[in-house]
Amino acid sequence: MRALGIALGALMVVVGAIWTFQGLGYIEGSVMTDQTIWAAVGPVLAGFGVALVIVAARRRE
Repeated sequence: MRALGIALGALMVVVGAIWTFQGLGYIEGSVMTDQTIWAAVGPVLAGFGVALVIVAARRRE
């Protein structure tokens, strides 16, 4: 379960970064481009991903 938590957290960080850059207009070609909601939701998701990685890495099995 530890590896799954780390992998899921890392995926959340990557997706959050993509959403942030799409929301800010740096990545084009999507309906999410230049939408401020994604510029706000992306960092929140990435933050939860970082927290999940930290919790999973500290967990003892």
